[in-house]
Amino acid sequence: MTAMNLDSILQPIAAELEEFEGQFRIAMSSKIPFVDMIARYVAKQKGKRIRPALVLLTAKACGGVVASTHRGAALVEILHTATLIHDDVVDDADTRRGLASINAVWKNKVAVLMGDYMLAKGLLLSIDNDDFHFLKITSDAVRRMSEAEILQIAKSRDLDLDEKTYLRIISGKTASLISTSTQIGASSASKDAELAERMRVFGENLGMVFQIKDDLLDYTGRKSITGKPTGIDLKEKKLTLPLIYAFTQAPRERTKKVLKAIKDGPSGRDVHQIVEFAHEFGGIDYATRRARDYSDAAREALSVLPASAAKDSLTAFVTFVLERTK
Repeated sequence: MTAMNLDSILQPIAAELEEFEGQFRIAMSSKIPFVDMIARYVAKQKGKRIRPALVLLTAKACGGVVASTHRGAALVEILHTATLIHDDVVDDADTRRGLASINAVWKNKVAVLMGDYMLAKGLLLSIDNDDFHFLKITSDAVRRMSEAEILQIAKSRDLDLDEKTYLRIISGKTASLISTSTQIGASSASKDAELAERMRVFGENLGMVFQIKDDLLDYTGRKSITGKPTGIDLKEKKLTLPLIYAFTQAPRERTKKVLKAIKDGPSGRDVHQIVEFAHEFGGIDYATRRARDYSDAAREALSVLPASAAKDSLTAFVTFVLERTK
């Protein structure tokens, strides 16, 4: 299948996604007016709904969307949103998806408690509907995300990160919830445990592609008005695969110079030179190859599915993630 835009890819579940929006708002609601007001504000911060879309698409490809599929889709989006609220507190972020962040409007204490509230609402959604098999999947994802965030913080302090640790971090931070989405989608539509495992593997590899590509875009896309890369990760002192690999290929003195610039807080000129360094020593090409390897593994995991429009969309989704430019 040729590359498509996201709306075309999600066409097989367009009606289900519309139904999801209503269920998502209901699942987050509260009888306490102040809490409900914040929940409705959160619902306005609408992202691309990638994770619930993957729940719905995977279910459709594995047998069909049922009531528990919609609950699973709401669960993963509630968990994802809760982590974003907490991330904004940790990062002291002022905005989220074009709107003021919860912590910017209602301060950190309310934001942390709202994240906790949403986590509880997600878990209760499964418990109240006897979707107990979802709980083990999501609990493991939350554990992995938390461990990965703490590991990244520990490593960023002294800028000491190798490829193995980097892959472990992005597997926990990003791939865990994407694999949760595809595994929940499959298990809601079928009792075939082997099929659910294959869809988990699909989601894990797709998540790795997503994050490596995201990290690549810091070097190859997201340009400022000057036409130069913004270097957001570099300014936040985050080492990602393009630079990690380049460090293994460059002379020690060049590597030390780059590390010092990052540690001191890189200027716009420093960012440009660091990007050139990553290109010169093969970091961009290597990270691109690794993303392609994971995309091949994701497509291979889909080979067990029967032909369908939903399977075609999942395949196209891999290409979309790999080839996106923003």
